Amino acid sequence: MDKERLEYFRKRLNVERDRVYSLLQQMEENETINSNSAMSGELSAYDNHPADTATELFDKERGLAFKGNEMTIVKKIEDALASIDEGTYGTCKMCGIDIRPERLEFIPYAQFCVKCQKEVFDTKPEEKNNRPVEESVLGYPFGQGYNDYSYEEQVEFDAEDSYQAVDSFNRLENQTEWYTDEDQEYVEPIEKISNGQYMNQLPD
Repeated sequence: MDKERLEYFRKRLNVERDRVYSLLQQMEENETINSNSAMSGELSAYDNHPADTATELFDKERGLAFKGNEMTIVKKIEDALASIDEGTYGTCKMCGIDIRPERLEFIPYAQFCVKCQKEVFDTKPEEKNNRPVEESVLGYPFGQGYNDYSYEEQVEFDAEDSYQAVDSFNRLENQTEWYTDEDQEYVEPIEKISNGQYMNQLPD
């Protein structure tokens, strides 16, 4: 790659780095404002609804994920600028061939060619295989049993039936109004009083 093209990509990388740093600074300011407003709004989160707390946690985790992604881009930009100084810019780090100019125009901090980038993505674990290690001991994902994997059309006793069987031991004695069969609609005792009975109870 000639010197003129290298200087062109150096300018593009510097502009992109400034943009990412500006975005990170804006994220920091928004995070500070949100945290201060949350602290000043309530003295305690004890009486907050769990859904509100979960929403706040989700927003915070999403912000951290965005920030981590931008920091990764900054690292790639710094590596690309260093490779310009070393004279290796535009060369795939895996196979050593030149990265196509169209790819560098789209992603100036690209480190791999298209083929090698695909191999890098393929080596990452898929979400369905990225499961907790405890499941290897349990044998089945949480909430599922061995009968859930049966190829038969009808399963006589599955994981849901197992839970219902165990849950039946939680029933309290002399508290039958708490429990009803699934095919019967639950009715409050007060709702069983007829209109006539109610009228008879009213004082004259």
